[in-house]
Amino acid sequence: MPGPRPATSSKRRPPLTKDRVIVAAIKFVDAEGIEALSMRKLAGRLGYEVMSLYNHVANKDEVLDEILEEVISKIMLPSHDAKWKPALRATATSAHDVLGQHPWAVTLWWRPNLRPARLTLMEEMLRCLREGGFSPPAACRAFHAVMLHFVGFTGQQISVGSNAEDLTDFAESFLRQLPPDTYPHFAEHVQHHLDDDTGGDFEFVLDLILDGLERSQRRRS
Repeated sequence: MPGPRPATSSKRRPPLTKDRVIVAAIKFVDAEGIEALSMRKLAGRLGYEVMSLYNHVANKDEVLDEILEEVISKIMLPSHDAKWKPALRATATSAHDVLGQHPWAVTLWWRPNLRPARLTLMEEMLRCLREGGFSPPAACRAFHAVMLHFVGFTGQQISVGSNAEDLTDFAESFLRQLPPDTYPHFAEHVQHHLDDDTGGDFEFVLDLILDGLERSQRRRS
C-alpha cells in the first residue's frame, strides 16, 4: 500500500493575467520609482519568467500606458449636477491628491498614447466648461489652465518634496547660497517658506485661476 504523498513547501502560483501585471507594476514603481522598472524585474516580482509577461502586454511602453491609465481612472470626474466652478475645483483637487499618491504618474502624463480614462477626463472637463457657458476658444484656454495647474504644481511639489522636513531642508539650502544683501526679496521669500505653512498653496492658486476664469466669462456674457 503506497504511503502518503510528501508535502510540498511551494505554493501553486496564481495564474498570470494582464490585471495582475498592471497591479504589480504600480506597486513596483510606487516603491522603487519609474526609472527602476524593467520587464525582467516585473516578471521576477510576479514569480514568472519575463517571456510570460509578453502573453499579456506587448512591451514596457504598454505597461507604462496602462499604469498611467489606472491612476487617471481614480481621479474624480466633474459632476453633472454641480456648476462648472465647484465641479472643476473638485476634479483638480482630486487629481492633485491622486497624483501625489503616485508621483511617477506626473512624468508619464504627456505620453502620446491616449487611453479611455485620460480621454474621458479631458472630455468631461471640456463638457463641464462648455455646459457652463464657455465658448470653444474660452473652454480651450480654461481647460489648459486648470490641467496645467494640477499636473505642473504637483510635479513641482514632488521634485522639491511635499512634507515639511523636505521643504525645510530645501529652503535652508537656498538660504545658505544666498547673499541676502544682494537678493533681499528672494531671501525674504525663502524665509517665508521656513516660517509659514504653505501646504494650502495648491488650493490658493487653483482658486485664483477659477476666479479669473469666472470674471472673464462674466465679461463675455
